[in-house]
Amino acid sequence: MPEKRQLQKAQTREKIIAAAVKVYSEDGFSAPSAAIAEEARVSHGSVFVHFPTVEDLMIGSLENFSYEIKRELDLLSGHMSNIVSLLNMHIDVLIRHEDFYKRLIKESVYLPEEAKNTLIVIQSMVSIHFMHALEEETYKGKIKDLPFHMIFNTWLGLIHYYLMNSELFAPNDSALRVHKKLLIESFLTMIRK
Repeated sequence: MPEKRQLQKAQTREKIIAAAVKVYSEDGFSAPSAAIAEEARVSHGSVFVHFPTVEDLMIGSLENFSYEIKRELDLLSGHMSNIVSLLNMHIDVLIRHEDFYKRLIKESVYLPEEAKNTLIVIQSMVSIHFMHALEEETYKGKIKDLPFHMIFNTWLGLIHYYLMNSELFAPNDSALRVHKKLLIESFLTMIRK
């Protein structure tokens, strides 16, 4: 019986996190916990059994998101053979989580410190894969002699700019999906010799 109770508790926690991600994606990180409870179809009190504070709920959803991004990148990295595959892979992962990620970068300055750190962790995970993809092409002399952090930050800046201004670049659609090819080709033009 205790095992069944533990399983139910874990499933309820997962439902709450999934609901939080959905609600935060749509309404922002200031969305009320009652809206999350309603989306999860659990009592409002159940939310606080699993997450004693609203900040704990936010951090829990961000940690879950970070874990999911890491898992996807790690799985896909086995199929990555060069910088082009990495850029495609990165955009594909972001497209799958675009609404939540866009909300995260848009509101990150207003989030608690621990929540902000999640964005840094995600970017650090991407940068590790990025560095591995660039190493071989740099060794072969295909990449301009630029500091790695400038190359990576330029890519992030480009992606974030399109996400933050998606209504200009792709009204009612994913700016990353619509402009994926252009983003990759333009970035490669900037960094290749």
